[in-house]
Amino acid sequence: MKVPLFRRQFLGLFACGASLLFSSQSVAQTQTRPVVVIDPGHPSETSAGANVGGLSENLINWQVANLMKPLLEARGMRVILTKTSLNQRVTNRQRAEIANRAGARLFVRLHCDVGGGSGFAWYYPDRIGRKGGVVGPPANVIRESRIAAQTLNETMKPILKPYLRSNPLKTDAQTYVGRKQGGVLTGSIYAKVPTALIEMVFLNNRNDARFIATPNGRKWMATAIARGIEAYVKR
Repeated sequence: MKVPLFRRQFLGLFACGASLLFSSQSVAQTQTRPVVVIDPGHPSETSAGANVGGLSENLINWQVANLMKPLLEARGMRVILTKTSLNQRVTNRQRAEIANRAGARLFVRLHCDVGGGSGFAWYYPDRIGRKGGVVGPPANVIRESRIAAQTLNETMKPILKPYLRSNPLKTDAQTYVGRKQGGVLTGSIYAKVPTALIEMVFLNNRNDARFIATPNGRKWMATAIARGIEAYVKR
Protein backbone atom coordinates (compact mmCIF):
# COMPACT_ATOMS: atom_id res chain seq x y z
CA MET A 1 0.00 0.00 0.00
CA LYS A 2 1.36 3.42 -0.92
CA VAL A 3 1.85 5.74 2.07
CA PRO A 4 0.62 9.30 1.47
CA LEU A 5 3.36 11.92 1.10
CA PHE A 6 2.41 13.90 4.22
CA ARG A 7 2.47 10.70 6.30
CA ARG A 8 5.85 9.69 4.91
CA GLN A 9 7.18 13.16 5.82
CA PHE A 10 5.74 12.85 9.34
CA LEU A 11 7.23 9.40 9.83
CA GLY A 12 10.57 10.66 8.59
CA LEU A 13 10.54 13.59 10.99
CA PHE A 14 9.46 11.29 13.85
CA ALA A 15 12.30 8.85 13.11
CA CYS A 16 14.79 11.71 12.92
CA GLY A 17 13.53 13.15 16.21
CA ALA A 18 13.64 9.77 17.92
CA SER A 19 17.18 9.22 16.66
CA LEU A 20 18.28 12.59 18.01
CA LEU A 21 16.51 11.89 21.33
CA PHE A 22 18.20 8.54 21.83
CA SER A 23 21.51 9.98 20.67
CA SER A 24 21.19 12.80 23.20
CA GLN A 25 20.33 10.34 25.94
CA SER A 26 23.38 8.26 25.04
CA VAL A 27 25.63 11.32 25.19
CA ALA A 28 24.08 12.41 28.48
CA GLN A 29 24.57 8.96 29.98
CA THR A 30 28.21 9.00 28.87
CA GLN A 31 28.74 12.47 30.30
CA THR A 32 27.20 11.55 33.65
CA ARG A 33 29.36 8.48 34.16
CA PRO A 34 31.50 9.09 37.25
CA VAL A 35 35.15 9.64 36.38
CA VAL A 36 37.79 7.82 38.41
CA VAL A 37 41.46 8.64 37.95
CA ILE A 38 43.87 5.84 38.79
CA ASP A 39 47.47 6.84 39.43
CA PRO A 40 50.03 4.04 39.10
CA GLY A 41 52.75 5.55 41.27
CA HIS A 42 56.27 6.17 39.88
CA PRO A 43 58.40 7.12 38.18
CA SER A 44 58.07 10.73 39.33
CA GLU A 45 60.31 13.60 40.40
CA THR A 46 60.87 11.88 43.75
CA SER A 47 61.58 8.25 42.88
CA ALA A 48 61.48 5.47 40.31
CA GLY A 49 59.85 3.22 42.92
CA ALA A 50 61.18 0.48 45.17
CA ASN A 51 62.74 -2.76 43.96
CA VAL A 52 62.96 -5.60 46.48
CA GLY A 53 63.84 -9.21 45.77
CA GLY A 54 63.02 -8.89 42.09
CA LEU A 55 59.69 -7.15 42.75
CA SER A 56 59.32 -3.74 41.11
CA GLU A 57 56.91 -1.32 42.74
CA ASN A 58 56.55 0.57 39.46
CA LEU A 59 55.56 -2.61 37.60
CA ILE A 60 53.12 -3.82 40.28
CA ASN A 61 51.41 -0.42 40.42
CA TRP A 62 51.06 -0.43 36.63
CA GLN A 63 49.71 -3.98 36.47
CA VAL A 64 47.14 -3.46 39.21
CA ALA A 65 45.97 -0.19 37.62
CA ASN A 66 45.41 -1.91 34.29
CA LEU A 67 43.52 -4.75 35.97
CA MET A 68 41.30 -2.22 37.75
CA LYS A 69 40.39 -0.25 34.62
CA PRO A 70 38.06 -2.82 32.96
CA LEU A 71 36.55 -3.76 36.33
CA LEU A 72 35.53 -0.16 36.97
CA GLU A 73 34.37 0.40 33.39
CA ALA A 74 32.12 -2.65 33.72
CA ARG A 75 30.59 -0.92 36.76
CA GLY A 76 29.67 2.12 34.68
CA MET A 77 32.62 4.38 35.40
CA ARG A 78 34.93 6.25 33.11
CA VAL A 79 38.54 5.49 34.02
CA ILE A 80 41.62 7.60 33.30
CA LEU A 81 45.17 6.51 34.10
CA THR A 82 47.73 9.19 34.86
CA LYS A 83 50.26 7.63 32.51
CA THR A 84 50.11 5.69 29.26
CA SER A 85 53.15 3.46 29.59
CA LEU A 86 55.04 1.67 32.35
CA ASN A 87 58.09 3.91 32.55
CA GLN A 88 56.50 7.24 31.63
CA ARG A 89 57.73 9.89 34.07
CA VAL A 90 54.92 12.04 35.42
CA THR A 91 55.40 14.50 38.28
CA ASN A 92 53.12 14.32 41.29
CA ARG A 93 51.71 17.75 40.45
CA GLN A 94 50.90 16.59 36.92
CA ARG A 95 49.16 13.49 38.28
CA ALA A 96 46.89 15.62 40.47
CA GLU A 97 46.21 18.05 37.63
CA ILE A 98 45.07 15.18 35.39
CA ALA A 99 42.49 14.29 38.04
CA ASN A 100 41.47 17.95 38.42
CA ARG A 101 40.96 18.47 34.68
CA ALA A 102 38.88 15.31 34.48
CA GLY A 103 36.65 16.45 37.33
CA ALA A 104 37.27 13.08 38.97
CA ARG A 105 34.92 11.78 41.62
CA LEU A 106 37.99 10.10 43.08
CA PHE A 107 41.75 10.21 42.53
CA VAL A 108 43.29 6.92 43.68
CA ARG A 109 47.06 6.56 43.96
CA LEU A 110 48.68 3.11 43.91
CA HIS A 111 51.95 2.38 45.74
CA CYS A 112 53.84 -0.37 47.55
CA ASP A 113 55.74 0.16 50.79
CA VAL A 114 59.05 -1.00 52.26
CA GLY A 115 59.63 -1.14 56.01
CA GLY A 116 58.78 -3.01 59.17
CA GLY A 117 55.06 -3.45 58.60
CA SER A 118 52.78 -5.72 56.61
CA GLY A 119 49.49 -5.56 54.76
CA PHE A 120 47.71 -2.66 53.04
CA ALA A 121 47.13 0.86 54.34
CA TRP A 122 45.16 3.86 53.09
CA TYR A 123 46.44 7.43 53.46
CA TYR A 124 44.52 10.69 53.09
CA PRO A 125 45.29 14.41 53.57
CA ASP A 126 44.07 15.86 56.87
CA ARG A 127 45.53 19.37 56.61
CA ILE A 128 46.47 22.12 54.19
CA GLY A 129 49.99 22.43 52.81
CA ARG A 130 51.88 24.73 50.48
CA LYS A 131 54.09 23.91 47.50
CA GLY A 132 55.10 25.86 44.40
CA GLY A 133 52.99 28.80 45.48
CA VAL A 134 49.87 26.61 45.70
CA VAL A 135 47.94 26.08 48.95
CA GLY A 136 45.79 22.98 49.27
CA PRO A 137 43.90 20.80 49.37
CA PRO A 138 40.61 22.65 50.00
CA ALA A 139 38.59 21.81 53.10
CA ASN A 140 35.93 19.90 51.14
CA VAL A 141 38.61 17.74 49.54
CA ILE A 142 40.12 16.95 52.94
CA ARG A 143 36.68 15.95 54.23
CA GLU A 144 35.79 13.77 51.23
CA SER A 145 39.25 12.23 51.07
CA ARG A 146 38.85 10.88 54.59
CA ILE A 147 35.44 9.43 53.74
CA ALA A 148 36.90 7.86 50.60
CA ALA A 149 39.85 6.31 52.43
CA GLN A 150 37.58 4.95 55.15
CA THR A 151 35.11 3.51 52.62
CA LEU A 152 37.87 1.90 50.57
CA ASN A 153 39.51 0.43 53.65
CA GLU A 154 36.32 -1.04 55.09
CA THR A 155 35.24 -2.50 51.75
CA MET A 156 38.61 -4.14 51.15
CA LYS A 157 39.02 -5.70 54.60
CA PRO A 158 36.76 -8.75 54.15
CA ILE A 159 37.91 -9.32 50.56
CA LEU A 160 41.61 -9.46 51.38
CA LYS A 161 41.33 -10.84 54.91
CA PRO A 162 42.48 -14.36 53.89
CA TYR A 163 45.63 -12.92 52.33
CA LEU A 164 46.67 -9.58 53.82
CA ARG A 165 46.47 -7.65 57.05
CA SER A 166 44.48 -4.41 56.95
CA ASN A 167 46.05 -1.44 58.75
CA PRO A 168 44.24 1.49 60.40
CA LEU A 169 43.71 4.63 58.33
CA LYS A 170 46.73 6.88 58.13
CA THR A 171 47.33 10.46 57.03
CA ASP A 172 49.80 12.04 54.61
CA ALA A 173 51.71 13.26 57.66
CA GLN A 174 52.61 9.64 58.44
CA THR A 175 54.50 9.24 55.17
CA TYR A 176 58.18 10.07 54.69
CA VAL A 177 57.53 12.75 52.05
CA GLY A 178 54.52 14.11 53.91
CA ARG A 179 56.55 14.67 57.08
CA LYS A 180 59.12 16.65 55.08
CA GLN A 181 56.40 18.86 53.58
CA GLY A 182 54.51 19.89 56.67
CA GLY A 183 52.26 16.85 56.72
CA VAL A 184 50.88 16.87 53.16
CA LEU A 185 51.91 14.96 50.03
CA THR A 186 52.47 16.88 46.80
CA GLY A 187 49.63 15.11 45.02
CA SER A 188 47.27 16.10 47.81
CA ILE A 189 48.32 19.76 47.84
CA TYR A 190 47.48 20.11 44.15
CA ALA A 191 44.35 17.95 44.27
CA LYS A 192 40.99 19.70 43.86
CA VAL A 193 39.13 16.40 43.96
CA PRO A 194 38.93 13.71 46.68
CA THR A 195 42.14 11.70 46.83
CA ALA A 196 43.44 8.66 48.67
CA LEU A 197 46.70 6.73 48.46
CA ILE A 198 47.15 3.03 49.12
CA GLU A 199 50.32 1.23 50.05
CA MET A 200 49.14 -2.16 48.76
CA VAL A 201 51.80 -4.31 50.42
CA PHE A 202 55.20 -4.20 52.06
CA LEU A 203 57.50 -5.57 49.38
CA ASN A 204 60.07 -6.71 51.95
CA ASN A 205 57.51 -8.69 53.95
CA ARG A 206 57.61 -12.36 52.96
CA ASN A 207 53.86 -12.95 53.06
CA ASP A 208 53.02 -9.70 51.29
CA ALA A 209 55.63 -10.30 48.61
CA ARG A 210 54.42 -13.84 47.99
CA PHE A 211 50.86 -12.56 47.56
CA ILE A 212 51.51 -9.62 45.22
CA ALA A 213 54.07 -11.54 43.14
CA THR A 214 51.36 -13.83 41.75
CA PRO A 215 48.86 -12.93 39.00
CA ASN A 216 46.03 -14.02 41.29
CA GLY A 217 47.30 -11.81 44.08
CA ARG A 218 47.34 -8.78 41.81
CA LYS A 219 43.84 -9.66 40.56
CA TRP A 220 42.53 -9.89 44.13
CA MET A 221 44.10 -6.52 44.93
CA ALA A 222 42.62 -4.91 41.82
CA THR A 223 39.20 -6.40 42.57
CA ALA A 224 39.26 -5.24 46.19
CA ILE A 225 40.23 -1.66 45.33
CA ALA A 226 37.68 -1.53 42.49
CA ARG A 227 34.91 -2.64 44.84
CA GLY A 228 35.99 -0.01 47.34
CA ILE A 229 35.86 2.69 44.65
CA GLU A 230 32.40 1.53 43.60
CA ALA A 231 31.21 1.67 47.22
CA TYR A 232 32.46 5.25 47.56
CA VAL A 233 31.14 6.50 44.22
CA LYS A 234 27.68 4.94 44.69
CA ARG A 235 27.22 5.67 48.38
